[in-house]
Amino acid sequence: MSAVLGGVPRSIDAGPLALDAAPLALDATPLALDASRPALITLRGAGAVFGTVQALAEVDLTLRRGDRLALVGANGSGKTTLLRCLHGLIDGPGERTLHAQGPAGQGRVPVMAMLFQRPFLLHLTARRNLTLALWLAGVPRAERRQRADAALERVGLQSLAERSARALSGGQQQRLALARAWALRPDILFLDEPTASLDPSAKREVETLIDDFARDGVTLVMSTHNLGQAKRLANRVIHLEAGRLVVDLPVDRFFHDTLPPAAAQFLKGELPWTT
Repeated sequence: MSAVLGGVPRSIDAGPLALDAAPLALDATPLALDASRPALITLRGAGAVFGTVQALAEVDLTLRRGDRLALVGANGSGKTTLLRCLHGLIDGPGERTLHAQGPAGQGRVPVMAMLFQRPFLLHLTARRNLTLALWLAGVPRAERRQRADAALERVGLQSLAERSARALSGGQQQRLALARAWALRPDILFLDEPTASLDPSAKREVETLIDDFARDGVTLVMSTHNLGQAKRLANRVIHLEAGRLVVDLPVDRFFHDTLPPAAAQFLKGELPWTT
């Protein structure tokens, strides 16, 4: 994949991998919301292969500021691969562009953070997990404690700042992981099945925080099997099938328009999706 950071290209070695079949498409042009909003990341012909498996093929996608993008599809459809490709964790054929933010595109590239389904937390206190992440991100020492405490307060964990992160409940750990991501002040937050292993109460708490972050201006990209969650949190939905992007629509259109057969069958098969 050829990557472009702030307009400056760099090369990544990868072999040419592509499927012969052309991507499926809707009759309507799959525009998501207002295309005039600033672009954050653009993929052109993006792909990924693991062994003999083509996990992602010829994906064209622009992520724009203010998107709440839900990636849906069956197991093995490429959701997590696309999420990681957008984040820059996977090299492959195609081009990935990070668009500089600021006047005339001359500012910094977007700050990104990732939240995994099962957060990786060190055998340290909740606060130390945050201050370590801030140190790794280059945040000056004088700012780390204040930013860590503000993030803990934001997710309702200030009273547990000195408790071992590994001793927290599953929902508390996910909220701590959200605090760690939020403390980095990201422009884009990537979420990989963020509530899949949580009970309903913890799921509601995490969804509320994700929604709050989006309202504060954080752009979201989330893989999920929960279509109810996509409907609650997303403003744009992408459906993947066998590594190909087959639907890209605003959330209301995704749930009400006529979809390609595979996407329609997926939608039907996932009902009920209100949990």
